[in-house]
Amino acid sequence: MGNIEIKRITLCDINQLQDISRQTFWETFSEYNTKENMADYLESSFSLAKLTSELNDQNSEFYFARHNNNVIGYLKVNFGESQTELKDSKALEIERIYVVKEFQGKDVGQSLYKKAMQIAMNINAMYIWLGVWEKNTKAIRFYKKNGFIEFDKHIFNLGNDEQTDIMMKFRLKG
Repeated sequence: MGNIEIKRITLCDINQLQDISRQTFWETFSEYNTKENMADYLESSFSLAKLTSELNDQNSEFYFARHNNNVIGYLKVNFGESQTELKDSKALEIERIYVVKEFQGKDVGQSLYKKAMQIAMNINAMYIWLGVWEKNTKAIRFYKKNGFIEFDKHIFNLGNDEQTDIMMKFRLKG
């Protein structure tokens, strides 16, 4: 699919960010989780206050994928102390790549991933890492196709449900 524009997100875009965050998380995970856990997570993780804090973090960046002026996906990357776990100054974390369901499989995720790679190269990162839910086989296939390998696991809490994320890494240097 052509005409995918990748644009840095600012505080002016916060309502669109909240909308796409909630929509894509719901589309991706609601089938496997209770309505209560999903509602709690959407409210706490994608509140305007939380998103404002994340957008103001100098060590995090958000990008929209747009097609015909419509937001169809987004990317969040973290550096240094803002990484959710490893906090390695030589690494870049992809915390989120989400694409609206109707645009999945149309190179939107790949375009967002290429942006993350470009950022990693610009900051001279040694590797990129991320966590992906063990039941999200589509995302795991996507990352393996892009050369990521498993290196660990961690627990992710969705409401009162403990879930296992597979941690994956792509080495850029060394």
